[in-house]
Amino acid sequence: MQSLAILASLCGCVLCSVWPLQMQCYHCEETLLDNDCTDPKFIVNCTANIQDACQKEVIVGENGVSHRKACASYTTCLIVSAGYQPFCVPGRVGSVCITCCNTHLCNGPHPPRISMAPPHSPAVSTTLMIITITVGILL
Repeated sequence: MQSLAILASLCGCVLCSVWPLQMQCYHCEETLLDNDCTDPKFIVNCTANIQDACQKEVIVGENGVSHRKACASYTTCLIVSAGYQPFCVPGRVGSVCITCCNTHLCNGPHPPRISMAPPHSPAVSTTLMIITITVGILL
């Protein structure tokens, strides 16, 4: 029984190295102004052992922003990205920005930034200042 457990664990290790999990990326080309190709229908399995990264191109044209997303080789993507670095000026017409990443669906939408600071409003600051002055006068 013990040898069967060892054999099963060895087969599991061999299978993991022969059939690794495939990278998943968004794959599309969208030229619509408000669509950045992040619908679930755009998710694809990349070619195992070849495409180990996701690539995203953002091209600013006269008629809006175009998004291209695809699977890529990480090394190739980094080389291409470096070549386009001089042309990456976000927001400027003619800008081409290429980014590479190597985690599942990393070329999709970015989560909104959440500030840990409490909301700041002039009314709260004024109230705190009045309380501080009042306490100071009473003491």
